[in-house]
Amino acid sequence: MSEFSRRRLLGTSVAALGVVGLGAAGAGVAAAAREPERMGTRTVPFDGDHQAGIDTEPQAFAAFVALDLHPEVDRSALIGVMKVWVADARRLTRGEPALGDTEPELAVDPARLTVTVGYGPAVFDAAGLAAQRPTWLRPLPAFSVDRLEDRWSGGDLLLQVCADDPMVVSHTVRTLIKSVRSRATVRWTQRGFRHAVGTRPDGMTMRNLMGQVDGTVNPDPATPDFARQVWNTGEPAWLAGGTSLVLRRIRMELDTWDELDPPARDLVMGRRQSDGSPLTGSDEFDDADFDALDANGLEVIPPQSHVARARPRHGDERFLRRGYNYDDDGVGLLFAAYQADVDRQFVPVQRRLDEFDALNTWTTPVGSAVFVLPPGCGPDGYPGDRLLDG
Repeated sequence: MSEFSRRRLLGTSVAALGVVGLGAAGAGVAAAAREPERMGTRTVPFDGDHQAGIDTEPQAFAAFVALDLHPEVDRSALIGVMKVWVADARRLTRGEPALGDTEPELAVDPARLTVTVGYGPAVFDAAGLAAQRPTWLRPLPAFSVDRLEDRWSGGDLLLQVCADDPMVVSHTVRTLIKSVRSRATVRWTQRGFRHAVGTRPDGMTMRNLMGQVDGTVNPDPATPDFARQVWNTGEPAWLAGGTSLVLRRIRMELDTWDELDPPARDLVMGRRQSDGSPLTGSDEFDDADFDALDANGLEVIPPQSHVARARPRHGDERFLRRGYNYDDDGVGLLFAAYQADVDRQFVPVQRRLDEFDALNTWTTPVGSAVFVLPPGCGPDGYPGDRLLDG
């Protein structure tokens, strides 16, 4: 090849590279201008009067982990577990690696991470504090619809880990569990999901895997009744500002649910699948009229429908719900209910649903657990310090 030809070829190549470079730079500027807000940097404070992850706006992903204490664990060992967990949780929720974090890169973007701690009945025996156990802290009464499995039920300690990024949830669960392996063993882990952040308008009610709007009638943290319905007032005294968690794993029979047409589904639920509105209304948040009759003199909302059976008969039958879908080992809903008193609030509603609920044909509870969630704490404390340090 002649020198002229080589120079011409090289000159053409350099010019082409320059055009490509300018194009890439221009694309980079345009991309920077269009870069969306980084949701991962958002944080939720760990410390406070109440534990985070209860009245927090629900995140997109959750893991509920139950652990069984080793036989030799006593009050001193329990305090040690809590202090280790809290030290790591404070750091992780701020977007900082846990102490001794082997994957610190995964802690950078907390994505509204919350870590909530719960105690099962055995904690009080291990700590020698059986007299301080709330009267409702025990397995739920037996219900005829239940087909409970040990692998989804019970537990001595609970970790509820929620975030808007499943990577954050997974890293946090692993970090917290491996730090207490000498004191406790994982009994079960249940992971759930809601709609991903940004896919729906803020504040829109989630849908479950049956396609139903799920969680419309929920106490509003901005109302005076919320505190009475969710936060314990001090029975026993150390629990003031805490609450309880009933976690139910509810399997859905989607294959047979698919056989129902939309009108039949609406009658089972008492709400329209299309928009979540009650059969007597036109908007999701319209009050249901359970006395309304159709032209044939029949109730518009069937008395055996799910919404009719589940509706509170009085204020004490209301509680806060955070539902999460699951599709591992079956398909269904992780139904998390938070209330000041399980016996007074949750159990009466569940008894009505057990007696008869049209939805029971397509749903089966396969897991159940009850935990007390201690109040929040200050920067030098941990959830449950009023109990264990007292």
